[in-house]
This record gives sequence, structure tokens and C-alpha cells, in this order.
Amino acid sequence: MSSQPGVQFLGPRQRDAAWDKLQTEQFDVVVIGGGVVGAGAALDAATRGLKVALVEARDYASGTSSRSSKMFHGGLRYLEQLEFGLVREALRERELSLTTLAPHLVKPLKFLFPITHRVWERPYMAAGIFLYDRMGGAKSVPAQKHLTRAGALRMAPGLKRNSLTGGIQYYDTVVDDARHTMTVARTAAHYGAVVRTSTQVVGFLREADRVSGVRVRDCEDGRTADVKAHVVINATGVWTDEIQALSRQRGRFRVRASKGVHIVVPRDRIVSDAAIILRTEKSVLFVIPWGSHWIIGTTDTDWNLDLAHPAATKADIDYILGHVNKVLVTSLTHDDIDGVYAGLRPLLAGESDETSKLSREHAVARVAPGLVAIAGGKYTTYRVMAEDAVDLAADDIPARMAPSITEKVPLVGADGYFALVNQTVHLGQMYGLHPYRVKHLLDRYGSLIDEVLDQASGKPELLQPITDAPAYLQVEVVYAAAAEGALHLDDILARRTRIAIEYSHRGVNCAEQVAQLVAPVLGWDADAVDREVKTYQARVEAEVQSQAQPDDLSADALRAAAPESRVELLEPPVSVSEIP
Repeated sequence: MSSQPGVQFLGPRQRDAAWDKLQTEQFDVVVIGGGVVGAGAALDAATRGLKVALVEARDYASGTSSRSSKMFHGGLRYLEQLEFGLVREALRERELSLTTLAPHLVKPLKFLFPITHRVWERPYMAAGIFLYDRMGGAKSVPAQKHLTRAGALRMAPGLKRNSLTGGIQYYDTVVDDARHTMTVARTAAHYGAVVRTSTQVVGFLREADRVSGVRVRDCEDGRTADVKAHVVINATGVWTDEIQALSRQRGRFRVRASKGVHIVVPRDRIVSDAAIILRTEKSVLFVIPWGSHWIIGTTDTDWNLDLAHPAATKADIDYILGHVNKVLVTSLTHDDIDGVYAGLRPLLAGESDETSKLSREHAVARVAPGLVAIAGGKYTTYRVMAEDAVDLAADDIPARMAPSITEKVPLVGADGYFALVNQTVHLGQMYGLHPYRVKHLLDRYGSLIDEVLDQASGKPELLQPITDAPAYLQVEVVYAAAAEGALHLDDILARRTRIAIEYSHRGVNCAEQVAQLVAPVLGWDADAVDREVKTYQARVEAEVQSQAQPDDLSADALRAAAPESRVELLEPPVSVSEIP
């Protein structure tokens, strides 16, 4: 029952050591961007035996990778767009993560597709889901099952009787995207990558006509350093064009940001034993079970404002409520909403004016000698995207490079997970925890569970729940700071845990308690604790106010006015002339 030996802690000590290494070592690859693709590229390169650094200006998954629909899915709707290759690839990746790479984080999820048209829709959808299953969608999960109207309503009594004529049951998967991305980055560190957040790229180094590294700035204290590398991979998602401009190289493709908004409501507001997928005039709407909540989304609209803090508007929320209420027996209101979040998808810019029709395929290009860019794609295919980026980077690496092996490399916490699930009761007795608490921990940390609980050694009070967020134990936030690279309250409340979207107070009520818990780990004095709490409160207040605004412009103005927890972060695009 021991955790994987020698798993890298991403704490303050590692952060200091990483800064020294960035300044003094010659890297084969420097990856810019701590989203799932950047973290995946760092893991891919490190497990090929390369010397790798990963730098991220904010936090792991602080952009797109923490704001998805929380599904590690094949993309059933892309079959309608005839993107068969993408769906087949995504289903293969889903199967790999579900069974081998991350079974502690990626979980099977039963879906109901309500049939609304009597004649054509059932055979049409049945053919699509049959193709989905045959492409790999039904390897570790059951194949589709057809339901009468009565059968569908037994599965989802919360649906109006007149909203469907029958249904099809099929399976997909759900994932805590932010935890998964952080775990990919931590796995990269486990295999030798130097990974560091709050480390912003502010310029590129050059030797003659080639890129030879990056200049970085510590977003906590303003220090700068030059990092030498044979090749730089730009994996910054919606920031791809900004980093491209900073490199002064002409890009090979452009990225367009599409905003997706989700709402989070208590589980008792919708009575259903399955997730629900609903067709809309533009795309689809998912109703996803999420612990004691439902996540409902998403929208799909163009976004040209602040990339770091996309804002949800009242119009976005009304759109989601309007569509889901068409089929619910008991309508949802704004008062039912515990959380709201908005994210940006990095889509490859195309001919279509509708972002919902832009490609979810990815593109990778060698922009200049020593500089590779990757963009587009979807969360599920991060491993393939990473492999493609590192493959292309090989042209600039002097040493011979081994092929990718990440399909055989489980993420930290995966090894031994299934055995530990069978020992849930015993683990609970050993640590004095209820079995449901042990299951919660196993599904977040896998076989690192004892490493988490060891933080409570001699401090039994840490095994108590957080007062105003009782789904989480106090030890979990301590571990987030000690081992998972969390530097600020926002990192902990919005990404290491999901308190920011799972409680109607959005984390404000427990901000002080959490800050006091992590202060000894992060070296915060009373002033630092006060500053963190006030900054977090201001962020939440700005988000809540923005969600009452009628349009993107007014919502963005409110959200962008909130203070940054990373006080030395420069707003892109930055230039070397701005660096003191």
C-alpha cells in the first residue's frame, strides 16, 4: 500500500532548485505552457531521455485545461462533421487513460441521449453511436442500449415526458481536468523534467538565425533568467499568437479563441441516474454528474478580449438555462447555480465564421530553426499532440532521439490504484477515515494516497474536513502546497480542489482557513495571508458581478479589473524593453 517511490514533490524547495537549474543547464527542449499539451510534451520528451524544462506564467491548467466540460471523450458529435480520424484517435486515447495511464482520474460515465423525433432520429443516432462503439468506444464500457420512452424516463425522471419519445444509453468518461493536467506535469518532473510555474517567457534567445532558448521572469519576485535550449516548443493554446509575436517569427497558423461557459447546480435539482446529452441548434449541451453537483454546458462563441480571464455573462447563463429548462420537469433558476466558469478553446482559425464549425484537429509546425508551435486539438488527444510536437522538435536536437513511449507510462498515482480500491475499508480503518472519504482520496490521488495522509502525521486535526467546504479534508490543501505546486489561494481553491465552483460562496468562506493551513508551507506571514485572502475575495466578487452583465465587453471590464495574485506577471505581449 505504499505510494510510488521517489515521486517528485513540487513544493517551495523544488521551485528554488528549478530556478537554479533553468539558469545553469543546457536543455534539449524548453516547453512554454503548463496546460495539458505543454505538460504532455514535457512528459513525452523526458521519457525519451531528453533534458527538459517546462515553464508556465501562471499555474498548471490555469487556462483552457481547467475549464473544459470535464469529459475525456471521443467526440461523438464530430462524427456528424465526418472527422472520423479525430474520433478514432480520441477513443483510443480515452481507452488508454481509462485502463492504463490514469484510471484514478478518468472514470466511465453513463449517458442518456433523448430521442425527440419519432421516425428518423433513432436509426440516425444508433448508426452514429454504433460507429462510435466500433471505433473503440465500447472496449472497457458497455455498448449502446436502446430505451423506450418509459425506460428513458426511469433512467432520468427529471425529464419532461413530452421532451422525448425514447432514448439511447451509451458510455463516455469524466475527468477532473485540472488535477489531470497537474498530474501529467508532476509525472514529467518524476522522470526528470524541470517544471516551474509563475515563470513567464518574456523574450527569446538567438544564435544567428535560430532560436536558442528563452528569457523568463519570475512572476512572484520579478527576477529574470536566460534558459538555453536546442529547441523551444510553444504549447500556449490561446496565447499561441502572442508568443509567436514575441519570437518575431511569422506563424504558420492562427489560433482563434472560442468561449465556453458552464454552470454548476446541486445534484438534487435534476433527478437522473445518467449524464444527459442534448442537441441544440448550434451544437450540443452536456449535463454531467460531478460529485454532489451537475455541470451543464457549454456555449460556443467568439472571444477577442482578455485571454487570461474570460468572463461569463448573464446572456451566456440564460442561454444554458433556457436550453436545459426545455426538457426539465422542474426548471432551474439563477438561484440554483452554485458555480459558473468560462474557458477558451484554442481553435485553428478557418474559413467558417462560426467557432462551433472550426476544426478540433491540431496542427504542429516548425516556425523557425529552434522553434516549434502546436495548437488546436482537444483535451482527450493531448498525448498524441505532445508526441507530434516532440517528433518535429527532433530536427533541432543534436542527439539521436528515441521514439515516444508515453502510451506505456502511467501517470503518478495510477500504479496500484485498482488494488487499493479493493482495500478501501482497510485503508479507512488504518487512517480512521470513513470509506467514502478514502474513495474520494483514491479518485484524486490514486496510489499517492498515503503520501497525502502522511502530511497529517502528528497533526490529526488535518484529517478533519475544511469547515465551509466539507467535501475536502484539511490535509488536501496542505498537500497541494507541499507537493502539487500550488502557490496561491486561487491555485488551491479553483484547481487543486474545485471549491470555487462547488460551493455557492465560491470559496470565499473558507479562504481564511485555507490560507492559514498553507501559510507554514509557503512561508506566508500575517500580511501575506491577508493579501492572499483579499485578492481571492476580489477575484470572486469580480466574477460574480461579471456574470450579471449583459455582454462580453462589460463583463470583461469587471473581471479584468480584479487584482492578480502573481504580482510580477506582465500582461502580454511583453517585450524585453519592459523588463527592468
